[in-house]
Amino acid sequence: MKCKVLLIMLWLMAVSLSYAQEANSSKFGKGLFNLKGEDNSWNMKVGLRMQLLGTSTWEEDGKSEANFLTRRARLKFDGFAFSPKLKYKVELGLSNRDQSGASEYTSNAPRYILDAQLRWNFYENFELWFGQGKLPGNRERVISSANLQQVDRSLLNRRFTIDRDFGVQLRHHFNLTDKFVVKEIFSIAQGEGRNVTTGNLGGHQYTGRVELLPFGNFAGKGDYKGADLQREPKPKLAIGVSYDHNNNAVKTRSNQGSYMETDNGFFETNINTLFIDAMFKYRGFSFMAEYSDRTADDAIAKNSDGSLTGDIVQVGNGLNLQTGYLLKKDWEISGRYTNIELDKSITGSNQESQYTLGLSKYIAGHNLKVQTDISHLEVNGGTNELLYRLQVDIHF
Repeated sequence: MKCKVLLIMLWLMAVSLSYAQEANSSKFGKGLFNLKGEDNSWNMKVGLRMQLLGTSTWEEDGKSEANFLTRRARLKFDGFAFSPKLKYKVELGLSNRDQSGASEYTSNAPRYILDAQLRWNFYENFELWFGQGKLPGNRERVISSANLQQVDRSLLNRRFTIDRDFGVQLRHHFNLTDKFVVKEIFSIAQGEGRNVTTGNLGGHQYTGRVELLPFGNFAGKGDYKGADLQREPKPKLAIGVSYDHNNNAVKTRSNQGSYMETDNGFFETNINTLFIDAMFKYRGFSFMAEYSDRTADDAIAKNSDGSLTGDIVQVGNGLNLQTGYLLKKDWEISGRYTNIELDKSITGSNQESQYTLGLSKYIAGHNLKVQTDISHLEVNGGTNELLYRLQVDIHF
């Protein structure tokens, strides 16, 4: 199956090249090649990236484990069609981790498609996005995994993110003053995550987000990139608030997690998630903060007779604080503190705190870098853990 998919993609590339006016290699990190129609009515940038990861874990009870894997391997296509105001983005995941999560609701097939979106700038500063992509949730999740400050995202993201879904997003931005920028996003999505082929089982998911940039836009879209690689000459700050309502949700983590199946169908409950985040950068120093809070009308799934199914909505809150400083020759030291506190009376989970110290070498910015970090996880009433990671990231 995988071979067939790769052959189809290679064939599509060959056809595109045969009909394209240009297929020039660009600067490293700007795509493998760029295609352009003879009449300038379309273009396509083709990119490839991969992350190679090694990890070692030691638990306080003496257990240890080492693991090596291709964490991510992806093909990316983006450009415009017919008009520069109509853009598109397609991203395909090729690694086992990228494709994980197959179930009867995804036709028991690997989930190759990460993003598949059309983005139409239909009037002034208004854009309409349609298709599958990241919802406007927590900042750390919207930051591409290729542009992270540390090896991977935090425990907060793992517990509370709303990730990708299929739907419609309306985006707009305006200036309050010459520098003060305001951005607004409203989204309606299916509410069950990406690549779902059997649905919609519950209701729909509604997400709103507002961002304030009082000192203007970041250089190089740095409000959604880890580390201050642009070495902002003046302070830059972005503050964001998102609120997500998943009506009649059927999964344990809003549109993520497992389905809550019952004896006569699915358990449905309204799930609400709040995100508050900020990004600050100045002369190589960066600081990112995130807070999340999730509630549910009824967090314990039940059968028709009132008996418990065993599925529980992951309700609670989390805090993530992350900072870093870019040294000479693009070495960076970073630190992160994350605290997760689920509702123990419902989930039975213990409070978790994780401390992470990271070191990164940016050889060609985020396009070619080596990152390593060490984390200590403290679990109240549970097993503490030490985690070491080393990762190489290359992005064409």
